[in-house]
This record gives sequence, structure tokens and C-alpha cells, in this order.
Amino acid sequence: MPGLSSADHRVSPPIVDIPRAYNAAHDLIERNLGAGRSGKTAFIDDSGGITYGQLAERVNRAANVLTGLGLAMDDRVMLAQLDTIDFPSVFLGAIKAGIVPIAGNTLLTSTDYEFMLNDSRAKALVVSEPLLPTFAPLLEQRARKLPFLKHVIVSGKDAHAHLSLAQLMDKAGSACEPAPTTCDDVCFWLYSSGSTGLPKGAVHLHSHLVQTAELYARPVLGICEDDLVFSAAKLFFAYGLGNSLTFPMSVGATAILMAERPTPAAVFQRLQQHRPTIFYGVPTLYAALLASPDMPKREALNLRVCTSAGEALPADIGERWTRHFGVEILDGLGSTEMLHIFLSNRPGEVRYGSTGKPVPGYALRVVDDAGNPVKPGEIGELQINGPTSASCYWNNRAKSRATFMGDWTRSGDKYTVDEAGYYTYSGRTDDMLKVGGIYVSPFEVEGALLTHPDVLEAAVIGQPDEDMLIKPKAYIVTKEGVSGNAALAEKLKQHVKSKLAPYKYPRWVEFASELPKTATGKIQRFKLRAKSQTVK
Repeated sequence: MPGLSSADHRVSPPIVDIPRAYNAAHDLIERNLGAGRSGKTAFIDDSGGITYGQLAERVNRAANVLTGLGLAMDDRVMLAQLDTIDFPSVFLGAIKAGIVPIAGNTLLTSTDYEFMLNDSRAKALVVSEPLLPTFAPLLEQRARKLPFLKHVIVSGKDAHAHLSLAQLMDKAGSACEPAPTTCDDVCFWLYSSGSTGLPKGAVHLHSHLVQTAELYARPVLGICEDDLVFSAAKLFFAYGLGNSLTFPMSVGATAILMAERPTPAAVFQRLQQHRPTIFYGVPTLYAALLASPDMPKREALNLRVCTSAGEALPADIGERWTRHFGVEILDGLGSTEMLHIFLSNRPGEVRYGSTGKPVPGYALRVVDDAGNPVKPGEIGELQINGPTSASCYWNNRAKSRATFMGDWTRSGDKYTVDEAGYYTYSGRTDDMLKVGGIYVSPFEVEGALLTHPDVLEAAVIGQPDEDMLIKPKAYIVTKEGVSGNAALAEKLKQHVKSKLAPYKYPRWVEFASELPKTATGKIQRFKLRAKSQTVK
């Protein structure tokens, strides 16, 4: 494996031919060193920049730290790290050593982490110093609560009596040969958000990272060496991992990392200070950016393309963003199970309100409840056939069998596809409404509500009326300075009637200060349904 470079796997979308002997971290590092980019900046975080040459050394040192603590091939290490240079260093260092990193959501509770550490049987935890208080209740009773965990390593200035990542890396050797992994070896895990139950560990292979770069980032996004990229979506979940690590490293681009929460002020600061060419966001953030009083003028930014994922992008948000900044948002669909985007709009061919067309290398189908293909325009479940599907959910055979069906993976999303091949989101399988015997997409109603000038966010669920028939109910977050009252509720009902078939309008409108969301920005409609049932 020494000497492996990007030339050792051949790319001809939709096929990426990867050799049997393959290590994903070694590939991503060596392709840049081999291309003479040792002195080029790879990452910029809040404390400064690091070159590809320096990154290569840090990855080696991190690999040696983990093996020096006794971790071996196939052992797991949990990462609860903010978006700093330490994340790619440890993540890639583990992979290079054949150790399996688990990128953990940094916004979870102690209970969540206790489950994930025990479910994965991780032998080591690498945690950013600001997150230590969340782990304190577990670490104080480690022997009882975390029987598999042997080492706690802290990324930050003060290790608080634990092992210091900086000190360990300073002492570690700067040379490291890659572990003799294959393209089909387990590479890393990502836990699902667990919004409707316990988190599920999606197991991904060494071949998956580069597949997403070669099939989506290059041909669809058009990423190249000259790009400077910034993702508001964090490295801990699939979308952000590709955006900020795999994609830029696959071509030698530079990525900006931001540890703090992606508020409009923080995002606009980076967009104006660093002037990235690619920006990755999520629909709720784009809505907040457009509503922000700090929104800069078009000429203050240097964007050539933006992307959106996590939830379907409402057409009105995309259109307003393009009108203001003169740049398209490529709305796409990906998942933890598929690792990154497999369905996307294309530059110059954006159709706002749709999720575009399949990414090269992926086949899609929309089927009814019996598994039969639906006709164009009819709603069905979206299923995916592609090379980056997780091999399974760790220790969860029942859900693995229900989701991974041979060559096909169930998305849990309802879609329609038109005669031109454009796919349009209708909602999650659990969120679909049947009104008068006809399927109604909550996302379609939400999109209509978002076109009203007083609405910042909207979520639609089903609620039974006095005859126990399901009808749409809307939860609304108004824009700053707008009061939610009965008069506005009636205006919103009439507004939807003017945009959609009358039976789709919300029979009830409830105003809220905020909507419940996952850490990745997805609206948790199941919580709104539970709230609605409790109120009744």
C-alpha cells in the first residue's frame, strides 16, 4: 500500500474502480503530497491554518497515539470533537491505523453518549474540552457506567486530569505506515440522529469516502483545487464530513472549520472574512440568513455555488437566495445510511421545489406499499441503489434487514418523479397525511406557508377533527416583529388556499417561538404530533 495515490483508483463516473488493498486516509493524504501540495493550506480553523504537509504529520502522530495506547485494527474510538484541526487529524489518524473512528454528534446528552459508548464498545474517547461537562457524570462512574472505555483524551488547553491530545501528539512519532486494510474493511461509523428512538450505528467502509467525492463532489458540485469551502453543517454528521473533509481533500482544496454554533452572525462573518467559493448549508439556516439584519450585499461575498441538504429546500427560500446573492443553491438528498448526496440539482439546471435528478453511480426508484413502481406524479417511497450504502446498523439485525434490502436501501422518504426525471419531496413516510383519502405532502403545505412574508418557519402535521378525520395543522414561527394572532392565522389559511388545492390548507394554525429540531436542523414533527395529542 505505500505509495498509493489517486492514480491507483480509476474514475469514470458512474464507476469508481478501487483496488482491493486500500486505506482511505492514506489515499486522501498521499494524493495531495504526490501532487506537490505539501505547502498548500488544507484547513483553516479559529486558531489558524495547517498545510497538507503538516496535516500528514499530524495524522501520523494521531495514529501513533492511538496504537501506543494499545488500540489495534478494528477497535473503536469515539470522537466528540468540535470542528477544529484536531478533528481531521484524529479521524484520519485512526483510519490510517485501521482503527474505527465514530464521529459523535456534539449536541447530545450524557444519556446518549452512554448508550453510544457502550453500544460501540469504544476503547477510547477523544473529546473537545468544552464538551467535557456533558461527559462528567459518566466519567465519574466510569467503571460502572462505561465498562469498555479505557482511555479519555482531551482536545484543548486543559485536559482536566485526563490524557492531553496535544501532549500525546507532541511525543508521538511523525512517521506511520498505513494499516493493511482493504476497500471492504470497516472504516468509520456514524450514528443516526435517534430522533424517533435509540441511535443506530451505520457502518461504513474504506471505499465509501472517495466514492462520494468522485461521484458527487467532482461531477455535480464541480469542486476543484482552487476552491475554498465552508460548511455550516458540522463534521460529526455525514453531510458535513463530506463537505469539509472528503471533498476538499479529494482535490486539494482548502476548508474553513468553525467550532461555534452556526448562527447567522457567525456564518456571515466567515463568508465575508474568508470569502469561500462553496458554501454548504441547511434549509433552516438559509431561512435564518435571509431574515437576518446582518445579511450582506451580493458583492461582499465570493460564492460560486451553494448546497443544501438535511431537509428539502422550500422553493421560496432558494429563489430569494439566488435573487439576492446571484448564486444557485443545489438542493440535494443524502442520508447517514448512504453517507452523502445521491439525488441533486445541477448547476444551471436548478428547479427549485425539486431535489433534482440522481447523482452518477446511483439508481433510484419510487415504489408503492407493495414495492411496485408508481406512475409519474404519484407519491411513493424512495429507494436507492448505490456504492456507498452502509453495510449494516451495528448490532441491530431487525432494522438492518428492514432498511438494507440487498442492492437497495430504503430512504424512509416519500417522493414523486415527473416525466422529465425530476424528483420532488413529499415528506417522511411517517409524516404523510391522507386527507379525504388523498395523500397530502406536509412539505408542500409548508412550502406554501413559507411564501407568506410574515412566516419564518413552518411545520405541518396531521390532526383529527371532530369527526376523527385527519386534517393538516400548521405550527408557525413568525419573523421578528410580527405578532401571531387569529387574524394572521386566517390570512395564512387563505394564503395556502390561493397556492394549493383547497383541501390542503391547514385547518388549525398555532404560533410558536421555535420548532423542535435535531442537531442537523431537521424539524422533529413527531414531537409536534405528541404535543398536539397532549393538548387535546
